[in-house]
Amino acid sequence: CLDGEGKVHEFGSKWRTEDCNDCSCSGDGIGCCTSYMTPVDYDEEKCESIFNKETCSYKVVEKDDHSKECPVHSWVG
Repeated sequence: CLDGEGKVHEFGSKWRTEDCNDCSCSGDGIGCCTSYMTPVDYDEEKCESIFNKETCSYKVVEKDDHSKECPVHSWVG
């Protein structure tokens, strides 16, 4: 399989992209999906979600104080 960056991957191989997608190569080609969950049900007026590319995860914190995490009631991914 040839990925979007021009790298060749063997059949049956799996890898994670720089954009935090988990990909695999099979006889049908390359399949990719996100490796992280996205917060969707939280107080968007008081809080904001911040994506960390190092850990491939979101953190939901207060806009005025990033040291305080906000409760998230639902995630999708």
